[in-house]
Amino acid sequence: MKLNVIIPMYNEEGNVLLIHQKLSETLKDIKYELIFINDGSIDKTYEKLEEIYNKDKSHIRVINFSRNFGKDAAIYAGMKASKAKYTTIIDGDLQQNPKYILKMIEFLEQNDDYDQVAMVNKNRAKDNFINKIFKNSFYTFINILSDTKFHKGASDFRTFRRNVVEAITSLGENNRFSKGLFSWVGFNTKYMPYEVEDRHSGKSSFNLTSSFKYAWQGIVNFSIKPLKLATIIGFISSFGAFIYFLIVIIKTLIEGSSVPGYPSLICVILFIGGLNLLAIGILGEYISKMYLEIKKRPIYVTKNKLGFDDDIL
Repeated sequence: MKLNVIIPMYNEEGNVLLIHQKLSETLKDIKYELIFINDGSIDKTYEKLEEIYNKDKSHIRVINFSRNFGKDAAIYAGMKASKAKYTTIIDGDLQQNPKYILKMIEFLEQNDDYDQVAMVNKNRAKDNFINKIFKNSFYTFINILSDTKFHKGASDFRTFRRNVVEAITSLGENNRFSKGLFSWVGFNTKYMPYEVEDRHSGKSSFNLTSSFKYAWQGIVNFSIKPLKLATIIGFISSFGAFIYFLIVIIKTLIEGSSVPGYPSLICVILFIGGLNLLAIGILGEYISKMYLEIKKRPIYVTKNKLGFDDDIL
């Protein structure tokens, strides 16, 4: 098998038939299989996947999750199931044109020293001002904090050689941040620009709040510098409080007790208390990640599969 295409799906009933059609037309000259992962959709996505499977059993494989485990879990499941020479990840909303898959494969075929190709969104002008500022700030901030470097604008729309897939799936951590893992495993990566197209059907569930949570997950998963920052802030706050304490004692000895200083004292207490809570909160984020990892729960749970033998997954 030359190519496996992984397509995570969540509430994409209006896009299933069309993306199957476009992928089939684009890849007609390649020996390929499409691995669809239904990530706990609550619409008719799975029924549509059954429909295309029954029509095209030689090319369609379906993994149906028991509930929504997230895109990163879906990507991992697809990569675990992939056995081909090349593996591509593409979104199911048709914003990523399948024609770029051929360009990625062609590049890897002609350049043996590269191991993966990552597509980079070159038309960020379509993003609204707030999203644009947030995304730019995220890449700047995480590259400062993390030893793993993130290419600005790089998407999950990628094609990997077999050795990269094996390296990524060998990382069994529960809290997965795929963009970080793709960079962390190393290997030579070619960044290739592409045009993001309009969504064919439905509405994206990835809003600004989801983006913020995803960005914070990336920071926590790939940097311990927030913990160091909390330590530094705590040290500075404690030192400042000690200096203020000395000033209060000296002032009291010279001028006597003064009730008017009470408001400033309360402000200092509240400020230091806020910093303490911030440090505890950051520490709690890391402890919660450790707690989830220690329980050793599976990254996803499969409800059923279509097109797979029981011994494949």
